[in-house]
Amino acid sequence: MDLTSYAELAVLLVNSEEPLDSLDGARRFLVEAGRAAHAGRLTREDLRVLRELRAELAAVFAAAAVRDEEGVVERLNSLLVRRPVHPQISRHDGQRWHLHLTEGGRLGDEYATGAVMGLTALVTELGVDRLGLCQAAPCRRVYLDTSSNRSRRYCSERCASRANVAAYRARRRELSGRPA
Repeated sequence: MDLTSYAELAVLLVNSEEPLDSLDGARRFLVEAGRAAHAGRLTREDLRVLRELRAELAAVFAAAAVRDEEGVVERLNSLLVRRPVHPQISRHDGQRWHLHLTEGGRLGDEYATGAVMGLTALVTELGVDRLGLCQAAPCRRVYLDTSSNRSRRYCSERCASRANVAAYRARRRELSGRPA
């Protein structure tokens, strides 16, 4: 079972610009996250769960960004206690039978369980340093570093390019003796 796709749920939620201040906002987020089929089941309780989960997951990535391994593990363990995993065999969207991680029937709980379990599996299998906070100023988006050499530093190619161009221009200014 590939839990990286579940860990991506955490990234999508933390990075979403949707304020999650209404059911419509949460539905827009679910569409953005590729979960449009689930949007019809959304309740106010799911909205509350998603808002709380976003803050908790952002704290996990923030702890990882400062290399606070104990803090990451403590936060994930706290989330795991509140989000027990219940595997379930499922088939949808023309796919074969496969394993889903769920907690009851609420959409918010299912999303939370998948995101937390995905991050937990990634951290235990690959390490805390695989959770990243984009190093391109002023971006604060998060990412999962699944590169083979643990070299990812940016959330996207756009941020990487912007940071590289800024560094190049800074070097050129320094070489020409002009003030920054």
